[in-house]
Amino acid sequence: MIKTISTNKPGWKDTLKGVLARGRNTPKGVEKTVGSIIEEIRTRGDTALFEYARKLDRFDPFEEGFIIDSGEIDRAAQGVDPDLYAALKIAAERIDAFHRHQVEESWISMDEKGVILGQKITPIESVGVYVPGGKNAFPSTLLMNVIPAKIAGVERIEVASPTPDGQVNPVLLAAAKIAGVKKIYRMGGAQAIAALAFGTDIVPAVDKVVGPGNIYVANAKKALLGTIGIDSFAGPSEILVIADDRADPRMVAMDMLSQAEHDEDACAILVTPHKELATRVLDLLSEFMEGLPRRQIIRSSLERHGACIITRDLSEAIEVSNMVAPEHLELMVQDPYAYLGCIRNAGAIFLGTWAPEAIGDYMAGPNHTLPTASTSRFSSPLGVYDFVKRSSIISFSGELMEALGEPAARIARAENLEAHARSVEERLK
Repeated sequence: MIKTISTNKPGWKDTLKGVLARGRNTPKGVEKTVGSIIEEIRTRGDTALFEYARKLDRFDPFEEGFIIDSGEIDRAAQGVDPDLYAALKIAAERIDAFHRHQVEESWISMDEKGVILGQKITPIESVGVYVPGGKNAFPSTLLMNVIPAKIAGVERIEVASPTPDGQVNPVLLAAAKIAGVKKIYRMGGAQAIAALAFGTDIVPAVDKVVGPGNIYVANAKKALLGTIGIDSFAGPSEILVIADDRADPRMVAMDMLSQAEHDEDACAILVTPHKELATRVLDLLSEFMEGLPRRQIIRSSLERHGACIITRDLSEAIEVSNMVAPEHLELMVQDPYAYLGCIRNAGAIFLGTWAPEAIGDYMAGPNHTLPTASTSRFSSPLGVYDFVKRSSIISFSGELMEALGEPAARIARAENLEAHARSVEERLK
């Protein structure tokens, strides 16, 4: 059911690259479809937006309403199971507490010659938050995206979430209530991203759009980058577990299954130098999978994108992990802190037995919107810093201009930019 790769065998890196290639190539026709949708929204606005709601989400915005207002959010929140509502509040509090550590302050410095340099931190004025909706809505995603934006000081946050077949998920609305969201636009797919980018008569345009979605959402964000800012081009979810012979194979198996149940393109990888552990985990994957509601999705995910990599030792396991650059990395080893400094590429690092990836999705506090498809080589989790801008502050003195003007003009002329040079030299006169 799952590929087994040994680093002792030649060509193992090519086999691993084949596993990791999933989700990196856009299927034929997706970009064309997304481009067509974007153009329809740009030129026809709400008319096209409502047509897509009827066609793709199978509900009529005229009859059922297009905006979920604060009254409906409040009523839905009151009907949610009290224990579940309390759990969402705990999660929100922990997310808030963690992300407050990320707040950046503006700064200014002045040297003895009177030169002032600095950096001004300014919140982005408006942000769109996309939350997958319908039966499988993700209230945790709403909390993870809205709370950092509020901490950053974003003035206007517009939330969009589809309601397939008209289904409004009350738990999603409960999360909205906790996060202080006053309205939600019932729109999804590439059409929602386009509406947020261009604005319509009903949907106001925003400066940046964040949040996960399907391949059409991801490609719409990619296509509209430049018109709006985006958080990332998100791919399918993934986990890599490094385990030694002290790891509990039951926990390793369940953690791998927790990622595989996301969708058929999700990726679960075990890396270990211990063949006996690997064999036990593979047996448990098959056993535990049969008792799970999403077993067909899990089976497809593991068959297509799962892998068990047998390494020579734990040091090589770390090397393999850095090569993969996983979204989620679990160090299920006796002393995870001993290896933490060796990790170069990972979206989130979970240390030891009591830190499963699932607790990070909901309750730990750090953001669960993470870089996928090996992009943790150069990307970071979503955070408060994604909702601010940095402006440089520069104030020169005549004394320093006299000292640095001539070298600046020399560099300008080396780049064939004569007006640049003369702009400086006018001040030297």
